[in-house]
Amino acid sequence: MRGTDSQQSGMFSYISAERRVPADHPLRAIRTMVEVALRNMSKEFATMYAKAGRPSIAPEKLLRALLLQVLYTVRSERMLMEQLDYNLLFRWFVGLNIDDAVWDATVFTKNRKRLLQGEVAQSFFAEVLAQARSHGLLSTEHFTVDGTLIEAWAGHKSFKAKQGGGKDQQPPDDPGNPTVDFHGELRRNATHQSTTDPEARLARKGAGKEAKLSYAGHVLMENRNSLAVNGQVTQAEGRAERQAAVAMVEQIPGHYRVTLGADKGYDTKEFVQELRDHQVTPHLARKYTSVIDERTTRHPGYAISQQKRKRIEEIFGWLKTIAGLRKTRHRGVARVSWMFTFALAAYNLVRMRNLAGLAA
Repeated sequence: MRGTDSQQSGMFSYISAERRVPADHPLRAIRTMVEVALRNMSKEFATMYAKAGRPSIAPEKLLRALLLQVLYTVRSERMLMEQLDYNLLFRWFVGLNIDDAVWDATVFTKNRKRLLQGEVAQSFFAEVLAQARSHGLLSTEHFTVDGTLIEAWAGHKSFKAKQGGGKDQQPPDDPGNPTVDFHGELRRNATHQSTTDPEARLARKGAGKEAKLSYAGHVLMENRNSLAVNGQVTQAEGRAERQAAVAMVEQIPGHYRVTLGADKGYDTKEFVQELRDHQVTPHLARKYTSVIDERTTRHPGYAISQQKRKRIEEIFGWLKTIAGLRKTRHRGVARVSWMFTFALAAYNLVRMRNLAGLAA
């Protein structure tokens, strides 16, 4: 018997969002780990808000929503609120009932400064790492470091001379979208600066590549399960990768010798010496005129590090494609670094969920 094509929607539902989400849905394992991390951060959240006044939206809900934005590649907070309005999966993950009203997208803008000053992303990242450590997923001896360029939210037309002068100072033909002819003009970070994002720097990935206003993102990965154990964002400068690597190496807990893998760009005499001064064995890919000799390369661990170090590219690939960090939507080192650290925590959650599934 053919059913009727009824267009009348039901007024009531007796099935909760909890029952609608499948028991084996990938977000369930992630939500369990997120709840543990947020519960441990409760005291930090309490110090960020006043004791009296109008109640705000719970920071736990804001962080769960931002986590969905990273995991599902949602382009903007406004689109995130649109999804949260009708997507039952999103409502369940954030902790909203089916009839609860969603908040305005400007809530994220108003709370971003509070979350930034409270170093919430760093605390969340540390809590996720603590769970990985408690399950024995982290290596304490073998690491890999690398960096990548994150395109800034600024265009070439905003890159203007600091002291005036040059072709870009001519009266604009269109104030909204002027024609800028900078061909043949020497444009450097020392003499020019972006008016849209002054902290962004002109950089390129290599010889023959186009230069873009960018930031430098750095990741320290442990080699056992390829989890990110540290990360930071700096201005895109020539020595930024090696300086960030040394800074992250100094934060590795313990006083015993560890190994650090990296690509050929790190194979310099000064960097290798700094690593040895910090009790770190440099397992770096060798240049033609390398400072790494057979004292290091003759050990089997060196070959293993060269194999493992390539997996750090998977982290950068995930950050740029899934987390939407190919071109950041934020301006300034502090805000870009906050989002970069939070996205690394999201990557670790996905990776830990997959590792738990393999173990099961």
